[in-house]
Amino acid sequence: MREIIDTIHMITKRIGRTVRLMEVCGTHTVAIFRHGIRSILPEGLELISGPGCPVCVTSIEDVDRAIALSMKKDTILATFGDMMRVPGSGGNFYNARSEGADIRVVYSPQEALELAMANPDRGIVFFATGFETTSPLVAAALHEAEERKINNFSIYSVHKLVPPALRALLTDSEVLVDGFILPGHVSTIIGPEPYEFVSQEFNKPAVITGFEPEDILQGILILLKQISSGEASVEIQYTRAVRKGGNRKAREMIERYFKPADARWRGIGVIPESGLILREEYARYDAIKIFDIKSDSKPEPKACACGEVLRGIKKPPECSLFSKACTPEHPVGACMVSTEGSCAAYYKYSIL
Repeated sequence: MREIIDTIHMITKRIGRTVRLMEVCGTHTVAIFRHGIRSILPEGLELISGPGCPVCVTSIEDVDRAIALSMKKDTILATFGDMMRVPGSGGNFYNARSEGADIRVVYSPQEALELAMANPDRGIVFFATGFETTSPLVAAALHEAEERKINNFSIYSVHKLVPPALRALLTDSEVLVDGFILPGHVSTIIGPEPYEFVSQEFNKPAVITGFEPEDILQGILILLKQISSGEASVEIQYTRAVRKGGNRKAREMIERYFKPADARWRGIGVIPESGLILREEYARYDAIKIFDIKSDSKPEPKACACGEVLRGIKKPPECSLFSKACTPEHPVGACMVSTEGSCAAYYKYSIL
């Protein structure tokens, strides 16, 4: 570890300018804070957070639609617990539940399916959030619902895809990034190949990294070596979990039930082909088509810098609401809700 840290300092000094590396994954952001990694990095090496928190990027429009679904008679909305406090335009899931909506916290799509089996006279809608890591689990639940002919189960898919988000960042003139620390969990599913455009088209180095402190430091060192030598490629540091080609069975499950579609990211806008929606042959499981819920897109709360934070343009303390009007107990923006949100991580480890 000491040798890695010393080499990081040496190469940063050799580069002779500020180097900005983005950790895309919210779990990396938390790990970097928890292990105090920023405190041992040299001046001239800056780590910035990206849009890798699925709770943070769920749009206001999708939250509003899910709340409208939960208000329908004989309907139960099932969701992961970290979505409960994500603000929509008029409140969050807790507020909706206090007004009579039946919203249940589940820990997996399978648990939502079991809820459907236990309540055959009610419609169960699973609010399917997450990146490529969770979408195979949702596909597996749909497969079981199909096999067992469970007809009162549907999903509202707000799944997001990481590579299109990276392309959006790289084509944004305001985003200044020299290299990417790529998410380990997502990469176990998709492998390194979907990221190759980062180095081939944009000449930016990238590394798929694990979550232990040595993993992260090794990943930083790999990026610095590439930047110093003027090279750009996608490397795998997290070799104990990530392989070329990813998880074939998981990818096949995703491709069987879902197809890419344009998706709205909170604070960022619509990113082409960055979401997953159900294929036409599985429309009977699509809650939006079943219930015909519509909602207009809504802007972020005034003065909330969540969009700039997710794009790496601002750090959370640079938002005028941070730790004042916006706290984990009373979040204004979604970045302060999830434990993996950049604002929540900065608040927990920098303020308290």
